[in-house]
Parts: sequence; C-alpha cells; structure tokens
Amino acid sequence: MDRTEKEFKLDQRYLAMARIWSHNSYCKRRQVGALIVKNKMIISDGYNGTPSGFENECEDENNKTKAYVLHAEANAITKVAHSNNSSEGSTLYVTSSPCIECAKLIIQADIKRVVFSEKYHSVEGVELLERANIDIAHIEEEITIKE
Repeated sequence: MDRTEKEFKLDQRYLAMARIWSHNSYCKRRQVGALIVKNKMIISDGYNGTPSGFENECEDENNKTKAYVLHAEANAITKVAHSNNSSEGSTLYVTSSPCIECAKLIIQADIKRVVFSEKYHSVEGVELLERANIDIAHIEEEITIKE
C-alpha cells in the first residue's frame, strides 16, 4: 500500500471517528463532529451544541437553531486553546464543511488541512480556506472500518 493510499485510509478513519463523536451532540436538526489531529494524535475534539452551563437544547420552539449554538469546529478549536497543545500545522476532520465563521477560526488557529464528508449549504467557508492556502479534502463516503 503506497503512502497516498495509507493517508486516504487514515483520513477515512478519522472522519469515521468524527462521525461517531457527532452523536454526542444534543442538536436535533443536525449533528456535527470534529477532531483536530497533529502527528497522528487526536489533540482535540468537538461537536455542535450550546456553551458549557447552558441547556442542552440547540433548537427553539420553531425548530430554528439558537444563535448561540457553537459549531463543532469552534468547540474543538477553543478546547485545544485551553490545553497545552498547539493546533499549528494540524489537520481538522469535520463531518460538514466549515461555514465562513469557522473558516476564520481555522485560519487563525493555523490549521493547515481540513478534511470533511458533507457539504455545508454555503461554500463561503471552503472558498476562504482555499484563499488562505489551506489544503481541503472532501471525502464523501462513510466507510466500514476494517483492514
């Protein structure tokens, strides 16, 4: 197995783990998971949800997402910021392509690569990441992990 195939399989596995992590979200409309990986080690994780100490309900009575719900990427980035780790040069694995606000955080966190599985309704985030020369990979299929 050549290096590119190994890297692709690793990308698939980290995306599968991000998908599993997304199930921690209390959001009903959409559950998103994210992992930040550096040197083949997971240094942070996140999923979409309300800030710490808030109720675990992401949607209001009209089934609209509350304005203060954090995206999975934002949760993973702020979590790594509170640790002794650095996201410099890392890869972000996320189940949905980043929105424009998360793209700005990714750039500022010095994440160099983003791998996602589903396309977000807006392409602005991905376009901003491309403009910042961040490597983007879109891997559509979910896989069953076996060797």
